[in-house]
Amino acid sequence: MPGQYRAGEKQFVLINLLKAVAAQLIVLHHLAFYGPMADHARPLMPALVDWLEGDARIAVQVFLVIGGFLAAKSLSPQGLPGSAHPLQAIWRRYLKLAPPFVAATLLAAAASAWAAAWMSHDSISAPPTLKQLWAHVLLLHSVLGAESLSAGAWYVAIDFQLYALLAMLAWLSGRLAGRQAWLMPVLVAAGVGASLLYFNLDADWDVWAPYFFGSYGLGVLAWWASDPARRPGSATLLLAVMLSTALPALVLDFRSRIALALAVACVLFLFGRGRPAAHAGAGLAWVNYAGKISFAVFLVHFPVCLVVNAAFARFVPEQPHAQALGVLVAWAASLAAGAAFQRWVEAPLGRVLAQPFGAGPALAVKA
Repeated sequence: MPGQYRAGEKQFVLINLLKAVAAQLIVLHHLAFYGPMADHARPLMPALVDWLEGDARIAVQVFLVIGGFLAAKSLSPQGLPGSAHPLQAIWRRYLKLAPPFVAATLLAAAASAWAAAWMSHDSISAPPTLKQLWAHVLLLHSVLGAESLSAGAWYVAIDFQLYALLAMLAWLSGRLAGRQAWLMPVLVAAGVGASLLYFNLDADWDVWAPYFFGSYGLGVLAWWASDPARRPGSATLLLAVMLSTALPALVLDFRSRIALALAVACVLFLFGRGRPAAHAGAGLAWVNYAGKISFAVFLVHFPVCLVVNAAFARFVPEQPHAQALGVLVAWAASLAAGAAFQRWVEAPLGRVLAQPFGAGPALAVKA
């Protein structure tokens, strides 16, 4: 999900559009799921609130597939083995994800303390312990069983695990087969099959990368299959691999989240590499900007929504129309906070950590 952006750069507009829409659905899902404003507003639109509370959560699959698509671009653009320095690539990814995530986690802890003064609700976390904070810093909170301080924190940890897994697969395939073009796609396809046919069927695995690698790997395969320089027969074979791993898994046990992941992967295969001219129009500029801030919105929306929920619980009557207004206020405030966070926290941290003492200029590759 995270991505860099520079003015004047030609963007993957479809990817930015998908990220922007998915981010909005995740914000609205958490507003509906964590309430209490949405609970009071439910009589006005019960079907919509029920859908946002339940099915809208699968929008995270969009981020998983896009994450794989862009990780393939970064780690193995042509699907060839041979990441010579996987630990450096993994460290680069950590520096990209963890610092803004930690900053947002501290905001969430502060928001919980603020909200606790105005309301009592299950969405409010207890004051964090030092061990809990360190688990978040290391992106191991889910693995260690530490309570997450923010909704969606699990995704950042899983994104890091998935990127690390793909980096190690690239390195392993290079060690085993040199520059043989077939091994990396075979390993990824095997990983997708194992994930969809085994790991993703067992919820006990949902704190580990293999549970989600099916969706992520479909994005990886979509990047390779969509390469315009690839021979048509090879592209067709990769597309067939995508379908032949996902469709049997859906027949075995239909999961709407996997169906969505396959659909997104197919769309990316067809249109994901499209890059209209930079500044082609105001509409495209807005789409690109919404994609640019989507990770920041994802990180900071929960503390913002928590504080707005608490304020409306404390100061506004429990009347459906008034509480529905609160939902809209929280949604708009989340977007504004995400834009501010991206500009004043995420982007400056990225620039500082791209210096030689951080990721290093040689590692400043987009993912």
